[in-house]
Amino acid sequence: MAEGEQSLSLVEDEALLKSEGPNNLSNNSSSEGQQIETKSRLTKNEDVEMLKEKFAKLLLGEDMSGRGTGVPSALALSNAITNLAASVWGEQYRLEPMSAERKARWRKEIDWLLSVTDYIVEFVASQQTLEDGRSMEIMITQQRKDLRMNIPALRKLDAMLIGYLDNFKDKKEFSYLSRDATERGKRADDKWWLPTVKVPENGLSEESRKWMQHQKELVNQVLKAAMAINANVIMEMDIPEDYIENLPKNGRSSLGDSLYKFITDEGFDADAFLETLDLSTEHKILDLKNRIEASVTIWKRKMNNKDVKSSWVTVAGVSGVSQGKREQFEDRAETILLILKHRFPGIPQSALDISKIEFNKDVGLAIRESYSRVLESLAFTVMSRIEDVLRADNLARSPPDEDLKRKSPKIEEPEPVKAEEVIQLQKIESNDSMTLSDFMDWQMDQEAQENNEDSGIGDNTPGLDSAKSGKKSPKVAPNKKFYYLEKLVYWDA
Repeated sequence: MAEGEQSLSLVEDEALLKSEGPNNLSNNSSSEGQQIETKSRLTKNEDVEMLKEKFAKLLLGEDMSGRGTGVPSALALSNAITNLAASVWGEQYRLEPMSAERKARWRKEIDWLLSVTDYIVEFVASQQTLEDGRSMEIMITQQRKDLRMNIPALRKLDAMLIGYLDNFKDKKEFSYLSRDATERGKRADDKWWLPTVKVPENGLSEESRKWMQHQKELVNQVLKAAMAINANVIMEMDIPEDYIENLPKNGRSSLGDSLYKFITDEGFDADAFLETLDLSTEHKILDLKNRIEASVTIWKRKMNNKDVKSSWVTVAGVSGVSQGKREQFEDRAETILLILKHRFPGIPQSALDISKIEFNKDVGLAIRESYSRVLESLAFTVMSRIEDVLRADNLARSPPDEDLKRKSPKIEEPEPVKAEEVIQLQKIESNDSMTLSDFMDWQMDQEAQENNEDSGIGDNTPGLDSAKSGKKSPKVAPNKKFYYLEKLVYWDA
């Protein structure tokens, strides 16, 4: 009896469980939905609190103490966009898609900062039709024209760059060595923090190489577009008075005599001019850009302020620079700046650009400038990573040892040098080695030479540079060159 009751109870329990099964599933699904809803609500609350904190910091000008020492709102927004890009994109060391977390954060927070532009409006005329069919002109507000044109374009460039990074998701032909790689696998250049690219022994396949070149061209187009927008925005900004007060009196003082002579030369060629300069370091490029921009600013102010007495006017009988000449010099200087911008896109901002951004009060211009600048920096970074892969591919196809063997010039055996030539060379190289008798001998030779010139005898007349240098010109063949190695060969002989 007890066993029958026990089995019955088991059957009843099983039936009860079966009957409650759908209810349990529905309860579980409803609880999961509630959890998702609760989680999304918490996420929204966190976003709202973060948004409040960010905009409170922007309104206070990054001065959370409330002492009134904050920066203008335009500069605060510019710094916020710059800092956001640095935190999200700062470690994009590889050609790989962004993580979902970083991508979501970038899109969310950049939307917050760009939402300010929706409220920068201007009044425009519009036609409104009344109920009786009559039309009348009214003034309505719409987003400012420059923002209405540039912000969607910059958003498009932003999406394109993220899409280009996503294209490298399934690329398996190249990889990166870990940070703890051996010394042989580490980078040989000064960018030690970047991982080393590893490609197959014979390099990339032809299809992959063409695809990489195509991706580089696409990113380069984005880079050029961002550079153009950024340059136009900076041109629209007013030049601060603090920058103008620190300028020299004229463009020549800013450029220096040598640069001024090159720019004002009749046969000026911008590319040839840059080839004569030492642009090996970032500091030298930036210094050249600062000096040229300062001179351009001075020339523009002199042309605009015609009523103000110019420092170029005639002083002590020296004629000044005409208006047309000054415009020509300004065009040449701006051409050099444009070439520097495209040849060295990764150089830091110049003193004029920094001054404009720092003292700018227009929030719309600040957002356009900072957004285009961070996109320009990102495009340059992506293109640099692509160039790293292509460089590794070139090294794999033509190893450095073979290149050195192929490119190394053949060392020719030096010709023996005569003793008289070595003595003359030693006299030229050091003035300290000239004795009193040597000096007297030089004077006698010079007097004999003057007598020959007066009598019209002698074709071996030394050049003007030799006469001005105050040294005896050696009697050697015109194409003869002396090297330290030749002197050693002579003394060994």
